[in-house]
Amino acid sequence: MPDGRLLADLVAADPRGWLGAEHVELHGIDPTFIVKLVDAGERLFLHAHPDRTFAHDHLASPYGKAEGWVILEANPGAVVHLGFSRDVGVAELAGWVAHQDTAKMIEATNKVPVSAGDAVFCPGGLPHAIGAGILFAEIQEPTDLTVLLEWHGFPVNGPETGHLGLGFETALGCVDRARWDPTRVTELFDTRSGSSSPVGVTRLLPPAADAFFTVEHIVPAVPVELSARFSVLLVTDGHGIASFSSSGPIDLGRGQALVVPHAAGSLTLSGAVSVLRFGAAR
Repeated sequence: MPDGRLLADLVAADPRGWLGAEHVELHGIDPTFIVKLVDAGERLFLHAHPDRTFAHDHLASPYGKAEGWVILEANPGAVVHLGFSRDVGVAELAGWVAHQDTAKMIEATNKVPVSAGDAVFCPGGLPHAIGAGILFAEIQEPTDLTVLLEWHGFPVNGPETGHLGLGFETALGCVDRARWDPTRVTELFDTRSGSSSPVGVTRLLPPAADAFFTVEHIVPAVPVELSARFSVLLVTDGHGIASFSSSGPIDLGRGQALVVPHAAGSLTLSGAVSVLRFGAAR
């Protein structure tokens, strides 16, 4: 924080003020989500994250690592790799990983074009990689649990760190090896999003993400009032004003990010501005 204190310490000292009483009753003092900005200048390595069941059974964690991506910028022809396009056997996957047969692994994935405005849900277990030339905002469950399928040519030590300390025979059990056909892949996308911004408040990400987190896209043609909640705001375009019931207005501009405590009260957004609001599951 500006005064040098850690956000985690402030939340622990005043959980109801930061998170709200309802959130604390459901989740304790854990905010339950993390927000990142990722700029992929090169294709990122193929990997997967455990879902909650695997994380609970093998890693004593209540969270896996489901992710939601909102594409902010994408070069022409940019793609993400989502799931395998055919069923992959246990031995086949283990062989690819052991021998780092990157070409066969990547060839077996669905290569899905993306553009600015797309919103994508990536559930735990799904093998995935972000292609080059994509800037995106990511909301995720609050873990760093990652099983590496690919590391050759990347500055990571896959044999040492890629299996969560479980060994690859166990760790690869979290990977969804089933075929994801085009219809299933389409269900990961929010069809309400797009490059032309809707006016008002639009809920991004498909319904499958609702159990993990929420993302709202707000374009206030007229002032829009939102209820109080712990959230992260990211201004993606334009200029506007955020007014909270507990405090005065804040000027907003493209690229600005704010962490908002529940105690800030209801939020009114106005101006020629586009804002993403990230929050916990409801």
